[in-house]
Amino acid sequence: MDMLVLGLLIFLGVHALPIFAGTRAALVGRLGAMPYRALFSLVSAAGLALIVVGFGRARMDGSPLLYDPPAWTHHVTMLLMLPVFVLLIATYVPGRIKKITRHPMLVAVKLWAFAHLLSNGDLASVLLFGSFLVWAVADRISVKRRGDPGTPFSVDLAGEGGLSDILAVLAGLIVYGLFVWKGHALVIGVPLT
Repeated sequence: MDMLVLGLLIFLGVHALPIFAGTRAALVGRLGAMPYRALFSLVSAAGLALIVVGFGRARMDGSPLLYDPPAWTHHVTMLLMLPVFVLLIATYVPGRIKKITRHPMLVAVKLWAFAHLLSNGDLASVLLFGSFLVWAVADRISVKRRGDPGTPFSVDLAGEGGLSDILAVLAGLIVYGLFVWKGHALVIGVPLT
């Protein structure tokens, strides 16, 4: 469990830097933009690796159960995960989805974390998904306070992002289907079907 907590502190700590705009600006000023990004990526990767290994170990060691979710919550989790993959893809393409949600990655993280808290009641899961949910909510509040309107919306050739949205939805549904079919078992080690 220690490795999971350390990974969360490192990964979410680095990702919390934008919440403290002055600290982030000072680091960018001291290091330079490219070295800052490189260090950010390296520290993030290390934190993510610790999270993955720590979470796996905690689950294998028998993470204590804090609450026992009813079976129906698994269906709700599956339903809530549908838009997550669409939002993740919409983060990187211009379109109405991006314009409406403003920060589709944050919305996706909040949905992902909340959905998994519904159907996983062990301590390791609550630490993992609860930490990400708290971070995503805090980051969204920070974004609003900083006056960040989100990623600038740009019109694509299909007019107002219509084709991009269709492609994001189709690609998201395909990735969702693949993840349900085999991906979750390959990546997470827990089969869903």
